[in-house]
Amino acid sequence: MRHILIAVLALSATPALAAGDVFFSLANTDFVVTLGFLLFIAILLYFKVPGKVTEMLDSRAVGIQSDLDEARALREEAQTLLASYERKQKEVQEQADRIVANARQEAERSAEAAKAEIASNIDRRLAGAEEQLAAARAAAIRDVRDQAIMVAVAASKDVIAKNMDAKRTNALIDESIDTVKAKMH
Repeated sequence: MRHILIAVLALSATPALAAGDVFFSLANTDFVVTLGFLLFIAILLYFKVPGKVTEMLDSRAVGIQSDLDEARALREEAQTLLASYERKQKEVQEQADRIVANARQEAERSAEAAKAEIASNIDRRLAGAEEQLAAARAAAIRDVRDQAIMVAVAASKDVIAKNMDAKRTNALIDESIDTVKAKMH
């Protein structure tokens, strides 16, 4: 009640009172507006609107605070998850690096083994080629000898046939027969 009295006294000190006119008259619009305003304030106070507004603001503040707390908790959880995922990503990256390194080492080993196998195959093929070459060389030498023998026999036959007469041929045949008889006994 005391607040109302102070409000009425504060509002009554208007320029209309200072001018000397009668302020407390229903013909004075300032007075009517002041009365309406005070009546409005009184109704608001009677229905405890400021308390309800305060309650609504407090409940809203509590709701906002709980939302902020929940947001902080979610943020902390998200940071924890992020750290966990970063740690897992780092572990997976390290594992991938190890796998790549192992694959490189295995590839190098396989390349070395392939090189060794290729060198072995080349050596075997060279040895086989050398054997074939030696066999071909021996066959060629044999063929040349056989041809040379045949040519020599043919040439000898021609030379002997030209240089031999019947008397000399009969003497050689008799001599050969005697040599065979002597060797047989």
